[in-house]
Amino acid sequence: MISKLARRVVDMRSDTVTRPTEAMRQAMSRAVVGDDVYGEDPTVMELEKKGAEVLGKEACVYVTSGTMGNLASFIAHCDRRGSEIIVGDRQHTYLYEQGGASTLAGIHPRVVRNRDDGTLDIQEVMQAIRPCSGADNDDAHYPRTVLVSIENTHNECGGVALPVDYVKNLKSSITSKGLKLHMDGARAGNAAVALGLPLSKVCEGADSISLCLSKGLGAPVGTLVAGEGKFISRVRRAKKALGGGWRQAGVLAATGLIALDTMHETLSKDHRLAKHFAQELNTIKGIRVPRMPQTNLVFFEVSGISLDDFASKLKHEHGILLSAGYGRSENLVRAAVHRDLSEDDIGAAIDAVDKIMKHIP
Repeated sequence: MISKLARRVVDMRSDTVTRPTEAMRQAMSRAVVGDDVYGEDPTVMELEKKGAEVLGKEACVYVTSGTMGNLASFIAHCDRRGSEIIVGDRQHTYLYEQGGASTLAGIHPRVVRNRDDGTLDIQEVMQAIRPCSGADNDDAHYPRTVLVSIENTHNECGGVALPVDYVKNLKSSITSKGLKLHMDGARAGNAAVALGLPLSKVCEGADSISLCLSKGLGAPVGTLVAGEGKFISRVRRAKKALGGGWRQAGVLAATGLIALDTMHETLSKDHRLAKHFAQELNTIKGIRVPRMPQTNLVFFEVSGISLDDFASKLKHEHGILLSAGYGRSENLVRAAVHRDLSEDDIGAAIDAVDKIMKHIP
């Protein structure tokens, strides 16, 4: 039970816990709708048009989730079963999307190392490309490498934004081998704000991009996938096959339009509060922030107390929810700052951590 002294539950487990704003709820009630499978929902069409413009691509499609967006993109890029994609060993599509590319689409992942800054070593990527890919010879021993997938911002690497020049250089290198580049841009809006660039610039080097609307942007449901027109037509087919053929989806698309309009203001506040949270945590004995956050994700290490006890005390005594034991570290905690959190909430979380750590011998 949460202590009566707690003002309210402060949920920092993920930015997926955000709830639609009052403006979004009103927009949902007023949305003009039609059947999206027939291409007749005007609000969905408006969102897809706006999404293509914001992401700087020819066309865009609205799908139910980031996982569906990535999988549908992989299917659209890989024209035959047994194709291969190169992914990072700490990448969300590889670790947390149930292996859908292999189990549902027959696509083989070739894993290379993610560096601590979220990038893949371009030389290692080039070495991982199979000999028969993009060439006249067809060695029957190997799958054909078709695609490279990257993540921006990179969750497991601390919420870092990938440099624009890096993405362009990677794209240029793999294009010489006939490969395409997909960006899992679930938090690409955070990358744009952190780098001080338009979102279209962040996505410029990628052939395709998925942008989640239901994380820090605050919409209740949905992801945008953008790319060139023929590619998006193939994504639409994959979306339908994966069960994503929703009908009067304009009710949800209306919230996506607001999410895009308020993106910069919302995410800028999140980044500011995340930096403040990290700086204050670093002053508490037994807490260490390995790297100051660039965006809205704060990772910190806890010593002197088990993570289970630490998380339990935060939850039951203070009403603070965090993701303990995150990723590959036994003592790492992740806190996601998002639009539903205020300065007072961040202050309450800092005070709670301080009180717990002061009672550790």
